[in-house]
Amino acid sequence: MYEFNYHKPGSVADAASAVAGADDGKLVAGGMTLLATMKQRLASPSDLVDLGGIGDLTGISVDGGTVTIGAMTTHAAVAGSAEVQGAIPALAALADGIGDPQVRNRGTIGGSIANNDPAADYPAALVALGATVATSKRELSADDFFTGMFDTALEEDEVITAVRFPVPEKAAYMKFPNPASRYALVGVFVANGPAGARVAVTGAGEGGVFRATDIEAALGGSFSADAIAGVSVSADGLNGDIHASPEYRAHLVGVMAKRAVAAAG
Repeated sequence: MYEFNYHKPGSVADAASAVAGADDGKLVAGGMTLLATMKQRLASPSDLVDLGGIGDLTGISVDGGTVTIGAMTTHAAVAGSAEVQGAIPALAALADGIGDPQVRNRGTIGGSIANNDPAADYPAALVALGATVATSKRELSADDFFTGMFDTALEEDEVITAVRFPVPEKAAYMKFPNPASRYALVGVFVANGPAGARVAVTGAGEGGVFRATDIEAALGGSFSADAIAGVSVSADGLNGDIHASPEYRAHLVGVMAKRAVAAAG
């Protein structure tokens, strides 16, 4: 690693101030991506601002039809939460399938969505469930928060504080994981509620998470796996790499969507 200044603030305001005052400051949540890139000398921030000492950023609560998860809450805590399991079991199951036990016990929901890896699981959950991202400055809908591969609407000195999920009537997440990393080659989160069906895809799109509107339209008539059996998923704009071609990913989107709808129903 290159040299850097280390900060451990005790409040969100102090964290935002520290990163704003640095030449090239970066916020650290679980450090699952940032520390690895720094070890490889692919990143050299001047300052690291550790959010681990801010207690207000951790915790899970359910109030009426909303599940609120603090940004520094780990994947393991989400997976093991009785509140999440009771309100949105699909979200708990998603968290339980992230990486390995080491990653689940260090990685955080806020860090994951701020990094916005195109193969990460949480972005699909936020978009499909119509979640709201609360920050130190404002609130953003999930549709507005994710703006492209590894890119979000966050400003340089903006800190994610929590994510709020509306409780759906039905929901499920299915992914085809890379056997080594457990990242999604394709992951599909399906949710159904008062606003209708929402389907979000991760791992496949060149620009990161996206909504599968053709599948949503088919599910609008009947929320069943049979309803989407005839939907053709285009390979245009999908990733192609050593793991899977765009055409194979397009096929997997359809397969994972059918499995998710069947599991939700």
